Amino acid sequence: MRMAALVGALFAGTLSGLAPSATAAEEGGVKAAQVGATAPVNWGACATETLAGVPADQVHLYSCARYRVPIDHDNAALGTIDIALLKRAAKVTDQRVGSLFLNPGGPGGSGLRMPISGQFYFQPQVLDRFDLIGFDPRGVGQSNPLRCFTTAEDADEVFGAMIGVPQSREEISGTLAAYRDYGQFCKNNAGSLLNHMSTKDVVRDLDTLRAAVGDQKLTFVGFSYGTLIGSTYAGMFPKQTRAIVVDGNVDPKLRTSDGVAYDQQRADGFEIALDAFLKKCQQVGPKCAFSSGNPRAKFDEVRDHLRKQPIDSVDISLFTGGVASALYSPTRFPGLAEDLQALYDTIHPSTNTDAVKVAAAPAMKTLVPGKNGLADIDPDSPYLSDDSYFAVNCSDKPMNIKQNKVPQIAADTERKSPTFGRYQVFSDIAGCPVWPAKNPDVYRGPWRAKTDTPILVVGNYYDPATQYKFSRRMADQLGNARLLSVDAFGHCILGDAAGVDKIAADYLIDLKVPADGQVFQPNVQPFS
Repeated sequence: MRMAALVGALFAGTLSGLAPSATAAEEGGVKAAQVGATAPVNWGACATETLAGVPADQVHLYSCARYRVPIDHDNAALGTIDIALLKRAAKVTDQRVGSLFLNPGGPGGSGLRMPISGQFYFQPQVLDRFDLIGFDPRGVGQSNPLRCFTTAEDADEVFGAMIGVPQSREEISGTLAAYRDYGQFCKNNAGSLLNHMSTKDVVRDLDTLRAAVGDQKLTFVGFSYGTLIGSTYAGMFPKQTRAIVVDGNVDPKLRTSDGVAYDQQRADGFEIALDAFLKKCQQVGPKCAFSSGNPRAKFDEVRDHLRKQPIDSVDISLFTGGVASALYSPTRFPGLAEDLQALYDTIHPSTNTDAVKVAAAPAMKTLVPGKNGLADIDPDSPYLSDDSYFAVNCSDKPMNIKQNKVPQIAADTERKSPTFGRYQVFSDIAGCPVWPAKNPDVYRGPWRAKTDTPILVVGNYYDPATQYKFSRRMADQLGNARLLSVDAFGHCILGDAAGVDKIAADYLIDLKVPADGQVFQPNVQPFS
């Protein structure tokens, strides 16, 4: 989750001219790109690898491009980068509404192939009426990836020294030192793009792309971190906003004003989701392998045991990261329950102790593929990932602390969020005080959305990564918004709640605004 490799597929396309034009409307001091005065996207054929999985009878719907934007929209002398784009054309061309831009979150998530999976998020009429456009944001995947390392060996050495849940003084100091090394590599290798990775930079790219595809106003769907892109766009370019759906929301004001408090509250969200999972497990009984006895007490016992010593190959870092990951998707709940029970049985051996121990570790290896870093690499293997996650987060989230304060912050956070507090602090906070970006241009509000159409805000009650309270705050901060709530587990919900999907389709196509405050159910309940 923290350092995932986000390497997109290769594709073919044609470079367009530079953009945007100087002819523009003023929006809060930032010039909005104008259709006709902005160089158009020059779409071309896609590489076979890009369209992997697309049925042969649908390949004709797809096209690819690279579009050139400035590294610094206020200083052309700094140079340019290219944004990778993939378009799935509207199926019913005579009823086409326009383009629908998509972002999967992250930050650092590759959105290039999202149009290919659009059928899983949207009802068919959306695919009929819109060109779906996926893109890798600047510094991500195929869009001039921001790379702090030149070799995979260097990356492996740095990431391998980072411990997810460090406890001893040695583990803590080693992890903090690894983040300092990471920052130094980024300072040496990332180049000028390092200082221009904020969400505001991404939004200015997006506005240029909007004009470049010929849309007077933006239609956009953002998931997770993508909700910050959507809310920032509405704040910066309200007159260019047509319809925006944000699903699995951040708290934009808190995220851009106090990064430490924001990440501490993220840890709270994982705790809320975990507690709800354990209660659901007990409620469904035998359908959940961890339901016997008291699941909450059993979980705490396993966690506390792992803090002292591993169980076979499972240590506290692997365990915490694995549980956090599984909470993202209810489809993984049965496997998570089986793994938890296997671990519990290992510390409470039955008559067949050896058999239980053998079973526990492989199950957890399936649930948690491994720690960060690369294994079995050649000394000079090129580094193929990117470092956009920290580049964006450490730009947007002010961390007004010295790194030596991190251990105390972790201890304080752990008292309130006993399972995920320390993990969250060392995953997201520890690196930013030593991140080398200087004076990034960040949008910190105002957030009131003076848009013609209210923004559609969607939030799950038990979303681990972006707790439900964040969605309520998003709707409140935007002001001109409608909040749809879903009594569901997991991170984000579009495509998995028919009632929300129908409203989203009517909203995107016809700008039909739903009643505020509606509550929906997911299509499938956990353990069903």
